[in-house]
Amino acid sequence: MDNNNPAEDADRALRQQFSILVVDDEPGMVSFLQRALTRRYGKVDTADSVEAATPLLQRQLYDLIVLDIALPGCSGIDWLHELRQEGFAGDVVMMTAYADLDTAIDALRAGAADFLLKPFSVAQMHNAVERCFERSGLRRENFVLRREVEERTPTIDGMVGQSATMLAVCDRLKRIAPTPATILLTGESGTGKEVAARALHRMSPRANGPFVPVNCAAISAELIESELFGHVKGAYTGAQQSREGLFYYARGGTLFLDEISELPLAAQAKLLRALEERRIRPVGSEQEIAVDVRVIAATNRDLKVEVAAQRFRQDLYYRLQVLEVTLPPLRERPEDIPLLVEHFMAQLTPNLGVPPLALDPRTVARLSDYDWPGNVRELRNLVERSLILGWFDIGPEPEIGIRAESASDETLAAVEKRHILAVLAACDGNKSEAGRRLGISRKTMDRKCQAWGI
Repeated sequence: MDNNNPAEDADRALRQQFSILVVDDEPGMVSFLQRALTRRYGKVDTADSVEAATPLLQRQLYDLIVLDIALPGCSGIDWLHELRQEGFAGDVVMMTAYADLDTAIDALRAGAADFLLKPFSVAQMHNAVERCFERSGLRRENFVLRREVEERTPTIDGMVGQSATMLAVCDRLKRIAPTPATILLTGESGTGKEVAARALHRMSPRANGPFVPVNCAAISAELIESELFGHVKGAYTGAQQSREGLFYYARGGTLFLDEISELPLAAQAKLLRALEERRIRPVGSEQEIAVDVRVIAATNRDLKVEVAAQRFRQDLYYRLQVLEVTLPPLRERPEDIPLLVEHFMAQLTPNLGVPPLALDPRTVARLSDYDWPGNVRELRNLVERSLILGWFDIGPEPEIGIRAESASDETLAAVEKRHILAVLAACDGNKSEAGRRLGISRKTMDRKCQAWGI
């Protein structure tokens, strides 16, 4: 009877292609590692110093370097810094005989994937190398998948996602980007409206011009007109000199007006005139200035409701709404969460100086089950926090199986309510702490408690 497993055979074949360089000046440790690793992996070379290892690395591309920190001449950490600066992308497992927390932190910041304290067992070494082997496999798979996706659907820089919803959004952005028309981006807070605006700018004929973003909600009503259109000296108290506005600075490029629903009515009237006539008048001036600017506006509010409440001009709404793109909330595209997590880790790890985290199926499932009220921005914050901590900070595992018999006829909503209230009681009513343990936001806790009358 043939007990061979095709998957295991393929895994063994991949390991035989995995190459490792061991750099340590202790002959006994080098011999130990070479014997232990050669049994499982295809190629294991050794060197007793950085000087001896450098020519080996120039001749052979190694998947992994097992590197001692205390080496004669150049130290392991210093060499790792040099390797990263030169573009070495493989994993590095560092070793030391000294339990120094600062040294471990320095090694991780330099880009080490793992850290082993001597003496260590064969099992500990194999576990460290296996984690690197698995990460290497994931990187290869991700690269191949990205190539396949790019060949099938050219991506938009900054827009991450392969769900049907996001592909439709990207297709719409690509179609309207070359036009000179004003565009309205709508969607909940944190869905990536500024990212979409920047993508539109990069794909437009104005890509070589400036992209000028302004948050209308962050500027006081008294100053917003001056910020947008400029002012002349003496136009108002404190205007000691003339100043051009953001429309002027965005000439030949794109002006992105975020949170446009917060624009005061007086400024809305001037904006409408600027959009229709392509001319602006600085505050306190009688002279009009021609401006060649494309305007992209964004809002997380329903402008129809704002128009009905007379907080937003109807004529401006129709002027903006000719081309409208709605960015979907993250809860409606959970299949994009793994791609977004990988994207944010790739963005953040170089600046944080930490290795990426492994994204296993259980973590993906738990991330997908959350409703993400803060959308993509909230996910990015979670990824950054998790990279710093060294694990995905998504709260404890739900207690499955407790009271299973008596709860068998309960609805999912009832089970959820009972569990959330139990955690809230264990936290003495502290909703923020309960939300942290459950892996949900304080806003979600408040919303649920309000719905339950608590």
